[in-house]
Amino acid sequence: MNSRKHQGQRPTLEAVAELAGVGRGTVSRVVNGAPGVSAKARAAVETAITELNYIPNPAARSLVTSRTDCVALVIPESESRLAAEPYFSAVIRGVSTELAETEMQLLLILVRDRRELDRLTRFAAARRVDGVLLVSIHDDDPLPGLLEEMRMPTVLAGRRSPEESLSHVRSDNVGGAATAVRHLLDGGRTTIATITGPLDMDVGNSRLRGWREALAERRGTARDERLVAVSDFTEEGGRTAMRDLLDRAPGIDAVFAASDVMAAGALTELRERGRRVPDDVAVIGFDDSVIARHTTPALTSVRQPIEAIGRSITRLLLEEIAEPTTARQQLLLPTTLVVRDSA
Repeated sequence: MNSRKHQGQRPTLEAVAELAGVGRGTVSRVVNGAPGVSAKARAAVETAITELNYIPNPAARSLVTSRTDCVALVIPESESRLAAEPYFSAVIRGVSTELAETEMQLLLILVRDRRELDRLTRFAAARRVDGVLLVSIHDDDPLPGLLEEMRMPTVLAGRRSPEESLSHVRSDNVGGAATAVRHLLDGGRTTIATITGPLDMDVGNSRLRGWREALAERRGTARDERLVAVSDFTEEGGRTAMRDLLDRAPGIDAVFAASDVMAAGALTELRERGRRVPDDVAVIGFDDSVIARHTTPALTSVRQPIEAIGRSITRLLLEEIAEPTTARQQLLLPTTLVVRDSA
């Protein structure tokens, strides 16, 4: 490339395109961090930008494109839950990693009550952000529908139901739970309980479905619903659920908990009841978070690619922002069982 003919001129987008040997639209996509640019073209544009000392004008770009260069990550949970649950920090890391090479800023918003929901709705209606990422979705959450009505680019981590209309990314929750239960069955366990997540969330229902399907494969359709304890993805919830299960069915010899946090609570209750893990009761969690490696004994867990979920929802959102007519996408990411000492 030769930049001499541009010396003395104020560098423009067109000058960058000419020097890089690409179209103006390609330069615009590189500058705005949008997808759809080959590595070769991106490198040529970046080299031209450096040679020309081209500096994009964010204010001018915003006036032309009505863009804010900001996306919101919305988590409808309290600060204490955000701090206690490793899932959220892993999602945030994934989102931040995917945005790192773009000009987009990340705005983290917690929605804890109706007032904050109304404020967020007004914020989105005023187009103060270019798109929204939603995490921890309940099936009666009004926000996804409101954002869809506004035609605000929106991508979910998880889904409201199997009929979800918005773009979303989720782990194979059914398959992961079924794999965990099959592992317990293969180990000779005969009375396998489950501690579920909230059943107004697809993730809670899907992991319960996996438990049921694995048992049905080996034992026909009969199952004992006394072995199901509904909980809330918290450690105290897991402990309470384990206490209820032991009171209802003292012969339990295994439990599948729908999160590592709840499994940690179950381990505490089993220890207080004098039940040895895994000798008396085997325990499996879900997430393979940092918690799984620091319980006593170390927790067997279903690994889901949480950071990959964060990266994937961000990538889908950037594509939808760049091309609003892009078809909605649904991604299902695989899970694997990580075997440790608890089962």
